[in-house]
Amino acid sequence: MERENQTGMTQLYFHPFTSLPETRLLIFLVFLVLYLLSIFGNAAIVITVYIVPSLHIPMYFFLANLAVLEIAYSCTIAPLTLANLARNVSISLAGCGTQLFFFTLLGGADCVLLVIMAYDRYVAICHPLSYTVIMSWRMCVSLVAGTLATSFMFGCQLSILILTLPFCGSNEISNFFCDFPAVMKLACGNTQVQQANFFFTSVIVITVPFLLICISYIFIVMAILRMHSDSGRKRAFSTCSSHLMVVFLQYGCGGLIYLRPISSYSAEEGQVVSVVYTFITPVLNPLIYSMRNKELKDALIRAFRRKGVSQRK
Repeated sequence: MERENQTGMTQLYFHPFTSLPETRLLIFLVFLVLYLLSIFGNAAIVITVYIVPSLHIPMYFFLANLAVLEIAYSCTIAPLTLANLARNVSISLAGCGTQLFFFTLLGGADCVLLVIMAYDRYVAICHPLSYTVIMSWRMCVSLVAGTLATSFMFGCQLSILILTLPFCGSNEISNFFCDFPAVMKLACGNTQVQQANFFFTSVIVITVPFLLICISYIFIVMAILRMHSDSGRKRAFSTCSSHLMVVFLQYGCGGLIYLRPISSYSAEEGQVVSVVYTFITPVLNPLIYSMRNKELKDALIRAFRRKGVSQRK
């Protein structure tokens, strides 16, 4: 009963970016623009992949799913952050656990889906004759479903860890959302079990997928270098380069925050890096894929032109 009371009654507060009203307004407007760009940019990719038949292939199916995850990911973090900038708000411990659940679910799914996209490129480039057999639609749907199921499990695990933490003293989270390291710093008592569990989860979600992507790209680069066609080699490099940019953004930010001891967590560094992977990366992902991928870029341009013509009529 005491634990239930703590879960329901504990109120947590987010550390403000600044106490200056003018600066808070500027940050609010910047974050709002980034949030809207993320929603519209990723939604444009999802709609384009859906309505253009030539994009109904596994590579774009996974890209559309990644865009959906980015939309949901932005909606998990941005609204509460914007509300806190408008006026200081609090969040219950249960609410914090819920936000952390969706953050882990969507962020973990992002990481695993990037591995699947690397595997898709590996099969397409290294085993082109078997591609349609290996990457069947049944296989693609199963991979996405497995990704969500695995991330769901990790999300539940970290949420339960948050809800079992003992809190005393300051209830101000040194970040703008319920990030596990920031919340863990508020806990009192012995939290070694929770810290070990969190680090183990971070290794599985970040390190293992990143190593699998690296292995995939070793084989991909070897296969590309053996190609005799310059145009084929250029197209393969162009397709893979956009994916690699997103990989380095995603895993670089994640590694800086989550693959280190909680005791060395820096509030200032945590806030800066968190802004990058919660507000900037979801905006950059659709830009990177649309600018580096000619087929998708052309499809987006055609879709917008058709919409413009239909509106004029």
